[in-house]
Amino acid sequence: MLTDIMLGQYFPGNSILHLLDPRTKIISTILFISSIFLAENYQAYSILAAFIVSIIALAAIPPTMILRSLKPLWIIIILTLLIHIFTTPGSIIYKIGPLAATQEGVRQGLFMTIRLVFLIVVSSLLTFTTSPIALTDGIERLLNPFKKIGLPAHELAMMMTIALRFIPTLLEETDKIMKAQMARGADFTSGNILRRARNMIPLLVPLFISAFRRADELATAMEARCYRGGHQRTRMKELQITTRDWLAYGVLGIIIGILIAVRIYSK
Repeated sequence: MLTDIMLGQYFPGNSILHLLDPRTKIISTILFISSIFLAENYQAYSILAAFIVSIIALAAIPPTMILRSLKPLWIIIILTLLIHIFTTPGSIIYKIGPLAATQEGVRQGLFMTIRLVFLIVVSSLLTFTTSPIALTDGIERLLNPFKKIGLPAHELAMMMTIALRFIPTLLEETDKIMKAQMARGADFTSGNILRRARNMIPLLVPLFISAFRRADELATAMEARCYRGGHQRTRMKELQITTRDWLAYGVLGIIIGILIAVRIYSK
């Protein structure tokens, strides 16, 4: 169901990852995603897998939530695997008509699939362990240097976080509307593509109306609270880089260094 999509959801807790500064988590996520592309062999992917499992354990996130974050994208994951298996040239191990599965394709497909899974898991961990308010503050502080060239850092950070925060809400609303329309006899699964597209109209119209209504209510609530953007805006809890943040950078630096060493010496 659509409610199984975990993107943008926050899992409250007091783990080490929850207590990290949001800037540390954002920068670390970007660096780790970049480091994934350094892996070219099974040793490197084993190191990445062990590191991710350790992070999940430290975050005290239920494994079911991690699996649910992968569930909506399983088709893309499988499709990525199959495309590489049947399009990569090399030693043929199995042939189905004009399609030939190669040994090199299986290896490349596994690596690309694992990369995709790691990307999804790490991105999900960022939102699982960071509240929307902390995420907004972190993005804004990271974008502050760009204010000198006219970039509206606060407004941009707020829009990004609101969009991320409302993904679960809109998915839940979509699921409710779909069930209501199916109870009235709507069919969203049978027929060709054109028919399915036409059947989506009774779903999209109320969904757009609901989204605009929620946006209007949010704007009214912000105006009622005299919201004036990020100019001279104070915070109840100011962001601070602590010892645990530097330790997190150090551990990530060690992991990246190991990956670089494995990549160099495995050639």
